Amino acid sequence: MLALVPTPIGNLEDISLRALRYLREAELILAEDTRVTKKLLAHYQIETTLWSYHAHNEHQTIPNLINLLQSGKKIVLVSDAGTPGISDPGFLIVREALNVGMEVECLPGACALVPAIVVSGFPCDKFFFEGFLPHKKGKQTRVKFLSSLPHTFVLYESPHRLVKTLKMLIDFCGAERPAAVIRELSKLHEEKHRDSLANLYAYFSQDKDNKVRGEMVIVVAANSDKKAAERWENNPNEADEETDGDE
Repeated sequence: MLALVPTPIGNLEDISLRALRYLREAELILAEDTRVTKKLLAHYQIETTLWSYHAHNEHQTIPNLINLLQSGKKIVLVSDAGTPGISDPGFLIVREALNVGMEVECLPGACALVPAIVVSGFPCDKFFFEGFLPHKKGKQTRVKFLSSLPHTFVLYESPHRLVKTLKMLIDFCGAERPAAVIRELSKLHEEKHRDSLANLYAYFSQDKDNKVRGEMVIVVAANSDKKAAERWENNPNEADEETDGDE
């Protein structure tokens, strides 16, 4: 059996009793960064064997892992924080395990997306989750598409790209579009900034010493232009077409 087990995104208390049981009962835990996972396991006095499993080795390791699953091993997959497979490795091994008829479970649990969009104060009955934008080619195309959406959208971003991404959002969404930047969710220094994109850009641009740490969640309000919303509803793929030379 393969089980995907969410781990805390900050506060170590944000883990379920069932998740702890799965971590203890597993014969092998696959960890995105074993150093990070060791801290969690040590906190809860869990001594299960750890193997490294991340974006740079998942293709090479999957055949061996599938063999272990087929031999009856109980394997748990975790990421550094949150739910495996959500902007983290997980999809490939789940697909291959299902393809060979193995049982796959995913426990409910921590994910930065849900608390960020709920606490943003923007409508969340319907939203679009983009995750991390492309670093280069395709980034402008994606932001153009997102700017047209008639509902809230959510991005993940790293500190050193935050300001550039906010500037691009201004260029496509407009300076006055409401947004929220939420960092260090559930941690001691959790921060929630809600304002216009222009004011958020001005605030984070002042961070000359790069003191802002941790991965960010950016939540952006829907496009309120009724005509734009109608165009999107009638042809949602139009804004999503790739353009050559987009960087």
